[in-house]
Amino acid sequence: MLIDDVKIKIRAGNGGSGAVAFNNNMMSLGPAGGSGGNGGSVYAEGVSDLSALNQFRFKKEFNAENGQVGRNQFRDGHNGEDLLLKVPVGTIIHNLDTGDDVSVEKVGERILLAKGGHGGKGNYLFRSSRNTSPQQFQPGLLGESFALRLELKLIADIGLVGFPNAGKSSLLNELTSAKSKVANYPFTTLEPNLGAYYELILADIPGLIEGSSAGKGLGFKFLRHIERTRTIFHLIAADSPAPDEDYRRIRQELQNYNKELLEKPEHLFLTKSDLVSEKELKEKLAVLKRLNPNATAISIYDFDSLKKVERILNAIKTEKMSRKGKN
Repeated sequence: MLIDDVKIKIRAGNGGSGAVAFNNNMMSLGPAGGSGGNGGSVYAEGVSDLSALNQFRFKKEFNAENGQVGRNQFRDGHNGEDLLLKVPVGTIIHNLDTGDDVSVEKVGERILLAKGGHGGKGNYLFRSSRNTSPQQFQPGLLGESFALRLELKLIADIGLVGFPNAGKSSLLNELTSAKSKVANYPFTTLEPNLGAYYELILADIPGLIEGSSAGKGLGFKFLRHIERTRTIFHLIAADSPAPDEDYRRIRQELQNYNKELLEKPEHLFLTKSDLVSEKELKEKLAVLKRLNPNATAISIYDFDSLKKVERILNAIKTEKMSRKGKN
């Protein structure tokens, strides 16, 4: 089960208090209380593992280590260990207390979530010519604590969308080394699957149904993942009795969820072309071309049609590399 939206609480470590102590070496006098150690901070680090949020399914509170108190003989307390929370790339971290949002965009990227409290001064640091035996010390400061919502939105170059059984998983498996589960029944894909086509990341989004944007079926849970894909591959099964209606209904769901999704570059594919007659395929493709002139019929069993898809991917890949070169 993929966890992609979860709430947790974090607390950075408190600073240790300074010590009040005096030199116990023979013939030595004066204050010798060390300062307290700083509390550990809480960081998020981006990882490529999509299931990284599963660690937060049952455990909801995470604390960094407190700083240790100061000790005698000028010995400062040890700093508390930082806490590192690993989250998938594409995770948006919503701070429910401050209202701030931050996004983890790269593998290895670290983001400070809560800063540890500073350790207090020991009495050694309060010494002066007029205060040779200070009794003062500072308590450690409290570490920051926040309630967070972690929301995963996949960052992919291409998102495969469509109704269940539209052939998304099959196409992903053919184009990449992904091994998505495939079967002829609704909702085979219960969570997003990723595959790599050279430098491009393809995401197989679980099948949408009418009403997904209102929370029906599996779609609402995964519509968020389409938001951060750069290009949409819209798949419609050729054996559908009304492919034009399928196209309109899915686009309506996308618009209901976020109208900006309709502004993304889109390629329309009539899949499973091997399941219908040549005459029926031409008729259905002609209907779709009136809605999207770039509609293309494909089948995973037709080498030439897969080459058409690869040419589109190669063009997208070239454009992506061109953008990188300019940045």
